[in-house]
Amino acid sequence: MKNKTDIKGHLALLGANAAWGLMSPVAKVVMAAAVVSPMLMAGMRMAGAALLFWLTSLFRPVEHVPAKDLLLLAGAGMLGVLLNQGCFIVGVGMTSPGEASVITTTMPMWVMLLAWLILHEPISFKKAAGIAIGAVGAITLVYSSSTATTAAGESPAAGDLLILAAQLCYALYLTLYRNFIQRYSLVTLMKWMFSFATLAAIPFALPQSVDTVWAQVDGAQWAGIAYVVVMGTYVAYICVMTGQKRLRPTVVGMYNYTQPVVAMAVGVVLGFDRFTVVKSAAICLIFAGVYLVTISKAGDAGR
Repeated sequence: MKNKTDIKGHLALLGANAAWGLMSPVAKVVMAAAVVSPMLMAGMRMAGAALLFWLTSLFRPVEHVPAKDLLLLAGAGMLGVLLNQGCFIVGVGMTSPGEASVITTTMPMWVMLLAWLILHEPISFKKAAGIAIGAVGAITLVYSSSTATTAAGESPAAGDLLILAAQLCYALYLTLYRNFIQRYSLVTLMKWMFSFATLAAIPFALPQSVDTVWAQVDGAQWAGIAYVVVMGTYVAYICVMTGQKRLRPTVVGMYNYTQPVVAMAVGVVLGFDRFTVVKSAAICLIFAGVYLVTISKAGDAGR
């Protein structure tokens, strides 16, 4: 670290990824009581974050967003928030927190692959090898989950696939909207994206909200919901953007590795997860794949 700015960037990224890693087991604890459904949990996360970002915007300079950009933000909200967070929360409710967090580390690979397909960016040998290795790890993890002993109503393989779909949706959002999201501040982007996502989630979350027996939601569950909304969403998004402005993309990507470490450790302690030889091998493959993609440079193309 060369200066205090670097220290702030490292601390911000560490905080964001630790918050995301802890969010999987926390959300699992809330939904394990079978009072708050996964879709309702996702809806509360979106609505709560939207409210917090709108409140924050009251203390920042006003940014005018024309109607055509609002339409683009609506599309970004569907990919980057609704589908991403909806699939993630529902997936966590069906699989283990550790596996969910491990699969989130594949994000850099999907961004790179989509950038090649859509933006025609070159892929180096290291990147191609990383995609292949990481894909084998993800498939192995999903397959091993389908044969594991689970609680009633759970489907680990389907949950892992939903987590993977969440990463693909967010990667598609980053690829399609890469230039557009540079036009506005983080707060302006987030308040509109979360607002549109919340409106789209209402038809799914509202009926479940009506059917929920709110008196059965205890203090621990409310604390978990608050953590997901405030720390796992609002604060984490602010922290990760802070880190991205101060550190190289390579360093930013490396901090993804803290998520599964936190999630799986807490998941094992809470009894939602367990280590197996196959899962350990799959995790190593995913880490190896993401690492190859992360260290690859554009100049490596063709080697």
